[in-house]
Amino acid sequence: MTTTPASTPIAATADQLAGVVYNADGLVPAIVQEVGTGRVLMMAWMNAESLAQTLATGRTWFWSRSRQEYWCKGETSGDRQYVRDAYFDCDADTLLFVVEQEGRGACHTGEYSCFFNAFGPEGA
Repeated sequence: MTTTPASTPIAATADQLAGVVYNADGLVPAIVQEVGTGRVLMMAWMNAESLAQTLATGRTWFWSRSRQEYWCKGETSGDRQYVRDAYFDCDADTLLFVVEQEGRGACHTGEYSCFFNAFGPEGA
């Protein structure tokens, strides 16, 4: 019997949220990294609302630029992400979420990580 990981909200201060720097489209890149392994799983875009939703629910929420809608990772695929830690970089213009990955992985192609293509002869 497998158990579903628990959602854990992340407390952020108003000053921290106000300090996030969004691009001209109101978006900030969000990198998702696997807890324990440190493996980078994916990058997606967040706006202020999806960031707030992620922190409040403990699940990753993003803004789809192509569909122009919010999406919670794994609601369709079952490959959910449970946030364990949340960071912003020194310029506050990139976010990092350390997650417990559920299911087959993070990539919509079926790969575990979106970063499976390598440059160089070994990647060809």
